[in-house]
Amino acid sequence: MNLTAANHRIPLSDGNSIPILGLGTYSEPKLTSKGTCKTSVKIAIDTGYRHIDGAYIYKNEHEVGEAIREKVAEGKVRREDIFYCGKLWGTNLEPERVRPCLERTLGVLQLDYVDLYIIEVPMAFKPGDEVYPKDENGKWLYHKSNLCATWEVECHPYFTQPKLRKFCQQHDIVIVAYSPLGTSRNPTWVNTSSPPLLKDELLNSLGKKYNKTAAQVALRFNIQRGVVVIPKSSNPDRIKENFQIFDFSLTEEEMKHVEALNKNIRLVEMLMWCDHPEYPFHEEY
Repeated sequence: MNLTAANHRIPLSDGNSIPILGLGTYSEPKLTSKGTCKTSVKIAIDTGYRHIDGAYIYKNEHEVGEAIREKVAEGKVRREDIFYCGKLWGTNLEPERVRPCLERTLGVLQLDYVDLYIIEVPMAFKPGDEVYPKDENGKWLYHKSNLCATWEVECHPYFTQPKLRKFCQQHDIVIVAYSPLGTSRNPTWVNTSSPPLLKDELLNSLGKKYNKTAAQVALRFNIQRGVVVIPKSSNPDRIKENFQIFDFSLTEEEMKHVEALNKNIRLVEMLMWCDHPEYPFHEEY
């Protein structure tokens, strides 16, 4: 697999392709200042990113759209150069709600199309416009839905997903890894029992060997396995740093050593919904 900064698309089974490195745009709306996402996306496009991962629920898709449109207007990129992935939230999984939600996303982005539209969480909640529906006692209002779709999955050196990856390879399915550098340490939805990935001794020693950071080594590990990564950052230096993973490669032995770091510990557990009938993480995958 010959991946370069200029050309790092990998094929999808339908004949299209997806850039193996993307920018994640998730942020806490209350903790993020206006314009941060737009600036991040513009910096990312200038750096060479051609894959942007977003969602209506992030409350910043209007900024993503503005950034893409401005870069197209500047002549930096064409719309068809950009791969944008949007997401359908769990309160909109009923078939009759899907198209209106997609059209709403397109309206917010002010784009004619998205390249990929996926289900954000494989659990259905009470249909409606309330994002986090609860009853008068504060209990989550769940819903049953007939799900048949593809989702992004957590994947990083501490959670390498060997069985799922093998299954996907056998069925020509591309894995997109969220939290490829670990994730925030927010205990309300994250398992904080696992040590921070980026402080790992092996990742840092490999980083010293290649004059790279532990984050760059972790990202390189996944793309070298054909796994798409979408690291999130609003820090200009880190956005650029995360892109600088095409000028080195890990040896076969080093790949095995990093693979051996697997702890089979999921960081994004979403335990607040563990009693949902469709909660996915009771399963082996």
